[in-house]
Amino acid sequence: MKAVGYKQASPIQSPESLLDITLPDPVAAGRDLLVEVKAISVNPVDFKIRSGSAPLAGDEYRILGWDAAGVVKSVGSEVTLFKPGDEVFYAGSLIRRGTNAEFHLVDERIVGRKPETLSYVQSAALPLTSLTAWELLFDRLGVKLGSWRVRRGWSALPL
Repeated sequence: MKAVGYKQASPIQSPESLLDITLPDPVAAGRDLLVEVKAISVNPVDFKIRSGSAPLAGDEYRILGWDAAGVVKSVGSEVTLFKPGDEVFYAGSLIRRGTNAEFHLVDERIVGRKPETLSYVQSAALPLTSLTAWELLFDRLGVKLGSWRVRRGWSALPL
């Protein structure tokens, strides 16, 4: 499969900071989904990892990318929530290879079904930013679930 990665953290100006590489196709096992990636998004975490983190143990390259949307191609033997052909979106894991690849392995427990009304590109833009907004509203600001009102078609915090 084709992917984008690097061997050593370096400034973005370095010709080695992002490389087009070819890796063997991953194989789903356990609770993993093998997702054919259709779209990704770029977040500040990509910059932070690329500029300061080495490849994961046992890997020659570090593959960036955490937010993705795509189609499940195959599933591991313990998967119960998804099947091949399902459209999904998710924010991956910092301790695994990233989504900047044709195929990506992700634990089914951190995956959601892609909203039917959104494209792959729109869906890939949501995971990390949505989690950040959720944490701000409900974990940090203490907004109570169900306390939202609808005003002129827009959701609004209670006044």
